[in-house]
Amino acid sequence: MRSLFVRLLTSSAVVAVCSISATAWLAASSTSGAIQREQGQTLASDARINNSLLGYASRHSNWSDVAPTLRDLATQNSRRIALAAESGTLIADSATAGTPLPAKVSAVVDPLAVDVTLVPGAARDRIDPRAVGPFLLSARDRARLRKAADAYAACTARTGQAVQVTVSNTGRPLVTPLNQGVGQQSRPVQSPMPMPMPMPVPTAAPVVMSGCDATTFSTPTRTEKAALKQLNLLVSRCLKGKGAGRGSVGLDFAWVSKERQPMPPAAEPDQVISSCIVTGRKEQLDPYVAPAAYLYIGSPVEATGRLIPLPSIAGAALLVLVLTVGVSVMAARRLVRPVNALTHAAQRMRDGDSSARVTVRTTGEISELATAFNEMSEHLQRMEEQRKAMVSDVSHELRTPLSNLRGWLEAAQDGVAELDPALIASLVEEILLLQHIVDDLQELALADAGKLRLHVEPVHLGDLLDQVSIAHRGRAEAAGLTLTTVVTDDPSLTADPVRLRQAIGNLVTNSLRYTPRGGHITLGAHQDGDQVVVEVTDTGIGIRAEYLPHVFDRFWRAEKSRNRQTGGSGLGLAIVRNLAEAHGGTATVASVPGVRTTFTLRLPS
Repeated sequence: MRSLFVRLLTSSAVVAVCSISATAWLAASSTSGAIQREQGQTLASDARINNSLLGYASRHSNWSDVAPTLRDLATQNSRRIALAAESGTLIADSATAGTPLPAKVSAVVDPLAVDVTLVPGAARDRIDPRAVGPFLLSARDRARLRKAADAYAACTARTGQAVQVTVSNTGRPLVTPLNQGVGQQSRPVQSPMPMPMPMPVPTAAPVVMSGCDATTFSTPTRTEKAALKQLNLLVSRCLKGKGAGRGSVGLDFAWVSKERQPMPPAAEPDQVISSCIVTGRKEQLDPYVAPAAYLYIGSPVEATGRLIPLPSIAGAALLVLVLTVGVSVMAARRLVRPVNALTHAAQRMRDGDSSARVTVRTTGEISELATAFNEMSEHLQRMEEQRKAMVSDVSHELRTPLSNLRGWLEAAQDGVAELDPALIASLVEEILLLQHIVDDLQELALADAGKLRLHVEPVHLGDLLDQVSIAHRGRAEAAGLTLTTVVTDDPSLTADPVRLRQAIGNLVTNSLRYTPRGGHITLGAHQDGDQVVVEVTDTGIGIRAEYLPHVFDRFWRAEKSRNRQTGGSGLGLAIVRNLAEAHGGTATVASVPGVRTTFTLRLPS
């Protein structure tokens, strides 16, 4: 006990010292670099998270389905992310319910008022370009316009003027000229579409570039016309009474004067007009985007960026070491106590006390060991009781025929009885009984030792059952019983035919003994998956439910007087079970008292 206690305590202390030393060194050497890397990663991560949520808000009218997106972002960036409405109501949170929000708002997610601190390249109107609202083209229009733009690009390629076709956020194709060679500047396609703008500017006027017509894909669709009409109404309402000139807004959201000429790119539009265009766009997009929400981003590590002083590390290490030793002492004592109890119980068993048990008070490996010890003790106690009962049963089974033999032989020796043929036949019957009991015990001993030899070969089960039936038909007819065989699907298996006939014969003999005159005994066999099932069913007196678990026990008989007139030696069914297990199968019994009893052998085919 002391050796185990000391070893546990020493091991815990050594592990604690090594762990503390390694942890302290790694923490002191890597803190500064980790903090610097974390700061850069945090800033980039915040920008990615904000941009992803802006994209979601631009494409959805509310935040109702944002939870999966938010959890994915939290997993990808290893951050805690939460969204809350401007009223303070929590929209979604990657943390568990009840976790308080970070103290500081990281950003405001609003596609109509982009946070320029996290999106440095945001447009001057601060509207996310992914928010297109009613300008979003249908799949049919996208396919038609893309096909026309690709045809236009192929046409210009044949003339030696390379262009690039891209797709805007609305789904409209954009055509941009490519460089013609080294030292040459790219020239924009002469079409009503300003290529650098994020939105196309199609008109109804035909456009021809080197013989290539861009009218098909540059003309506004019905969807765009309706959206522009709505936007111009909103802008006109805003400009009403402010003295602005007449004009309209194009697909590039630029103001076109009443002469229908767009304002040059270098010119600054009037501040009032620009303000009304932005106001009109926000009012038009508002039903199509999610409302503004507060974004909370939790920092994965809060660090000050300075090294921990060595005295603090040493003090923490000493405290941890003391706690480790204290906990180890308690754990060692709790571990050694049940081991000591097991030792005393084992010593009691060694001294012959088979009732020795260990009290199980805890859970875990020690409790499992104690439970296994108790089960072993109970098993040994049962085995000892069975051994004593078996010795008693064997002596009783052998005593009766030996007593008969001795009595008759002594009577013949004294001249009291004459050794006539009838007496000799009776003595031979007693000797055969003794031989039968000895042979059964020998087979059980071989089975227990794993030395029972099987000579396996392919067996036709129908023929085997017929042989058993023919061998017992005479006894059945003499007892007034009907013996039949029912075989389904003609099953076959690989087994020892002699041992198998012995097992089935024992079952039939048992049924003949306990089935009254006029009864019926059926030998059946059928295939059940990868197993062959052999059943012996009789209409005998049956077996009570409390006796069923003991039917296959050695020398067990329901009739405790062991009268030879009411049963055999009690070894036949035990042999049946051993032979079935030797073939890799099982033997079971089911019975309804006074109705039927069925013994079943399940053997692998």
